[in-house]
Amino acid sequence: MVQEKKLVDEVSGWLRVYDDGSIDRTWTGPPEVKFLAESVPPHEQFIEGVATRDVTVDSNSGLRVRIYLPDQIPTTNTNLPIILHFHGGGFCVTQPDWYMYYHIYTRLARSVPAICVSVYLRLAPENRLPAACDDGYAALLWLRSLAKGESNEPWLNDHADFNRVFLIGDSSGGNIVHEVAARGGNLGLSPLRLAGAIPVHPGFVWAERSKSELEQPESPFLTLDMVDKFLALSLPLGCTKDHPITCPMGPTALLINGLDLPPFLLCVAEKDLMKDTEMEYYEAMKKANKDVELLISPGMGHSFYLNKIAVDMDPNTAAQTTRLIEGIKEFINKN
Repeated sequence: MVQEKKLVDEVSGWLRVYDDGSIDRTWTGPPEVKFLAESVPPHEQFIEGVATRDVTVDSNSGLRVRIYLPDQIPTTNTNLPIILHFHGGGFCVTQPDWYMYYHIYTRLARSVPAICVSVYLRLAPENRLPAACDDGYAALLWLRSLAKGESNEPWLNDHADFNRVFLIGDSSGGNIVHEVAARGGNLGLSPLRLAGAIPVHPGFVWAERSKSELEQPESPFLTLDMVDKFLALSLPLGCTKDHPITCPMGPTALLINGLDLPPFLLCVAEKDLMKDTEMEYYEAMKKANKDVELLISPGMGHSFYLNKIAVDMDPNTAAQTTRLIEGIKEFINKN
């Protein structure tokens, strides 16, 4: 008789953990939003101005990236900046090929224009932190190997400006932006230049709840249950949310004033549960005399721009998404 496996933990709609250690990430939330979590196949022909391809960057580890190439390829000697993207999902769910990212990062690649390189990060709990940060950093080192001529990827080698590489990350991907920027600054990346970093609604928290966590409304992309359970599944065993990856402004993290960081654009949503801790990070960066700008989206919740339904149906969400993209474009174009 085969013993039926038992459910031991669940993050509503997103993930189920069983007693045999297996993980089920089948979407079980509202069916009308399931399309946001569906994979978009790569297409090397241009569709709405962007072509995509998936590339294995390390055959040993299996690390892969998705590349978004806009069709506005300069005819002069000026190449396109690179945006290295780290997806969100509390370190536990989502993939770069999901429609929620496809719809916004094709738009960003077109708008800037830039070549976007999105990393297929290893997920927890199978791969606890710092695994996702290691993958993000490995992708940056792969870009450096292209810049040095040690590797070749035609879309990037033919069209990219390795002197203008920007990091961007949604939610937990914003945490990876800080971590990868800090590692890159400490090592040195020549001939690649890290020109800027853009954490968008990063998952910065303390072990103790902040005022905004207690008072701000929960959203489809972030509830307190999601914060607690995703981080319990992803942080190293025995660690609290005061860990340096989730609390880079905390006492256990490297002092920010000792880090060699590029210019930062911190993007914050006014109604985000994590707004207060994101603003603490901003103040810590300012106190350390780092080059940091702030872009606040009034009236918006966590990762609002990824919700294609709201972007299409609600004029205010649409307007704030456009404002966010324009702010990111402006930051990239001046750095």
